[in-house]
Amino acid sequence: MSLDANPAAGARPLVLGSTSPYRRELLARLRLPFTTDAPRVDETPQPGEAPAALARRLALAKAREVAARHPQAVVIGSDQVADLAGQPLGKPGTHDRAVAQLRAMRGQTVIFQTALTVVCADSGFEQSDLAAVEVRFRDLADDEIERYLRAEQPYDCAGSAKSEGLGIALLDAIHSDDPTALVGLPLIRTARLLRAAGLRLP
Repeated sequence: MSLDANPAAGARPLVLGSTSPYRRELLARLRLPFTTDAPRVDETPQPGEAPAALARRLALAKAREVAARHPQAVVIGSDQVADLAGQPLGKPGTHDRAVAQLRAMRGQTVIFQTALTVVCADSGFEQSDLAAVEVRFRDLADDEIERYLRAEQPYDCAGSAKSEGLGIALLDAIHSDDPTALVGLPLIRTARLLRAAGLRLP
């Protein structure tokens, strides 16, 4: 997917290593032309792997895998893992798993670990960062969970919490230094790494 070009952008093409519509919409805010390419990465957690480490590993693997096919491009890889008391919660995929996730998170504070890696194979550039977003969930009743899931169907969202939609009503508080990180791409950190990679932003 290509977006309107910004004449101030650097000469290297920009590739978002993701098919997520949420990340695509967020990256479009920077008004840089970019395309998307799906990373071919096994997202299975390793035994005992901490959520932050899992998010970092997958963001790096996604960026490197896509960069291998686009060596002259600046490639963004990102991954998000919900951290509930040290246990990783990924995308539920099904309604029943989403119910189980939200029941486990109700009344709890969950850390959404959003990792970011920017790679340019041709120049040898590779940098990573991590945005941790602290989210406090309300003490949700079962019928609230069911109504939310039927309305939003957030089965492709880590921890089943689609905060840019109705999921915001599930929460008591959000604490973050990079406001878009919870949606899936921390734009403050993304802009910082893209500048470091040589792209010109406003």
